[in-house]
Amino acid sequence: MDNQYTVQDKTSWPLWEVFIRSKQGLDHKHVGSLHAADAAMAIENARDVYTRRMEGVSIWVVESRHIHASNPDEAASLYDPANDKVYRHPTFYDLPDELKHM
Repeated sequence: MDNQYTVQDKTSWPLWEVFIRSKQGLDHKHVGSLHAADAAMAIENARDVYTRRMEGVSIWVVESRHIHASNPDEAASLYDPANDKVYRHPTFYDLPDELKHM
């Protein structure tokens, strides 16, 4: 691979989060992180590092700086408003007797 980046540049490469979808699953699971110059390189490196036994069918890479997360210390204030919406609870609905598998 002809790489235009020098060793010095590698220290400033962004961090990428890697998600792999296995042959048995329908969802992508976070498997780790790696540094790469761009998305194409991140996918190639993720393939080499995280799918050695050909277990993956799809790879997602996301630059870490683009991921935003809620604060676990603020979970109560984040999730409590949903408890006030009773229509979101499955017990709110009456199901017809014909419906057997719900």
